[in-house]
Amino acid sequence: MDLVTSASAWGGWLLGYIIPSLCVFTVVVFFHELGHFWVARRCGVKIDAFSIGFGTELLGFNDRHGTRWKLSAIPLGGYVRFHGDDSVASTPDHETLTAMSEQERRVSFFHQSVGKRAAVVAAGPIANFILAILIFAAVFFFYGRQVTTARVDGIQPGSAAEAAGFLPGDLVISIDGKEIQNFGDMQRIVGISPGQTLKIVVDRKNSLVTLSATPLLREIKDHFGNVHRLGMLGISRSTTATDVVTERYGPLQALQMGVAETWFVVERTLGYVAGMVMGRESPDQLGGPIRIGQVAGQVATMGFAAFIHFTAVLSISIGLLNLFPIPLLDGGHLLFYAIEAIRGRPLSERAQELGFRVGLALVLMLMLFATWNDILHLSAL
Repeated sequence: MDLVTSASAWGGWLLGYIIPSLCVFTVVVFFHELGHFWVARRCGVKIDAFSIGFGTELLGFNDRHGTRWKLSAIPLGGYVRFHGDDSVASTPDHETLTAMSEQERRVSFFHQSVGKRAAVVAAGPIANFILAILIFAAVFFFYGRQVTTARVDGIQPGSAAEAAGFLPGDLVISIDGKEIQNFGDMQRIVGISPGQTLKIVVDRKNSLVTLSATPLLREIKDHFGNVHRLGMLGISRSTTATDVVTERYGPLQALQMGVAETWFVVERTLGYVAGMVMGRESPDQLGGPIRIGQVAGQVATMGFAAFIHFTAVLSISIGLLNLFPIPLLDGGHLLFYAIEAIRGRPLSERAQELGFRVGLALVLMLMLFATWNDILHLSAL
């Protein structure tokens, strides 16, 4: 009986968490590497391999340009290998580069101009942002968006809203000069502003009233048991039929909404990183592959729209992470290229090798820390 229970549990993990997370990873990584690939081809760079995953090749084929397209055994990432690369991280093989013929140099990535190399490297994260914009736009176009008017229905005793002087029936017009069109707009600003005094303009019986409110930091659990730290005013929204509507968008408007949604995620992520560095945010919110797999499985139960929305958020996160100026990541390569453009020559082989080693150490430490957070998170559930 224990064997049957164990097999059932593993089957649940496979269907509920592993498969959804692999689907998300595959889509996001494919588009990231496709960005590198597409721009590299247009810059005349020869591409030896395009791999989804690392390690042993499971299946693959060669295209007419000589690129090996393959699916590899470890499905946690992927890479495009340019002609002359020493590793999947696009570190240079200097001996091979020196021995290249003139014809090989013309198609070698490392013999391209700084501008072309920077364009190829930046194309991966940019592709992630484009993917997110398209996904968000598709969700807005096909599903629309249910919104609630930013009208106050109830106020919690002892809350920041009560201290600020909110009254039932108040309609929030703006926060710190930003127009509020619905309750969700207000939640987003308040959620990322705990401890910050906000200037809030409300419509109170056709008269504009300005209130000063400081959201309190609260820990809330979603219905999956995940803990989120958010700023809260302590007000509830109106649920009357006149205050709840479903908005529909045309293609252009949906695309604009997709851009706005992508920028919000970028802004929120950078704000969290800055807050973590300055000690305002807790680093225990950082998640690794285990947490991503768990969340992917959770949102998969909420429907297709929620699942692809999560895919878009993950795509943005991977795009931003790759732009951090850490050697081995795309941002680290761009940093080296910027230094090369300023100096008029690349950094020495020794300096680049040292940089890649430091970058590898930083990436490994980040992965270990995120995985440790994942384990603590799972044990707390």
